Amino acid sequence: MSELVQRAEEVAQNAYAPYSKYLVGAVVRTTDGREFVGTNVENAAYPLSQCAEKTAIGAAATAGCRPGDIAAVGITASPCGGCRQWLYEWRVPEVFYRRADGSIATASAADLLPDTWELPTE
Repeated sequence: MSELVQRAEEVAQNAYAPYSKYLVGAVVRTTDGREFVGTNVENAAYPLSQCAEKTAIGAAATAGCRPGDIAAVGITASPCGGCRQWLYEWRVPEVFYRRADGSIATASAADLLPDTWELPTE
């Protein structure tokens, strides 16, 4: 699914990152084939910033998607700890991301966040 990472790299160009200058993009693909994109959006009050993964998942949620509806996510960088929790709670089975060495890694959200508690099923 390197095409998801490549698309995320294109989307990253729209990121708002005036402080870090670190542009991140994410693409969420749902089980029915829809795609939602997100970028990091920084704020001078750093904790108020948004990660690309959360922005893309939020767009999917706004369109009516729920945990279990996301088939895959492509990200331009390894997800941070907070986003790993988001990916886990949304039960994402495949996460593709660009490593620092340029290669593309593949993991499940559960692999990225091992030894977590079980989520209630809907």
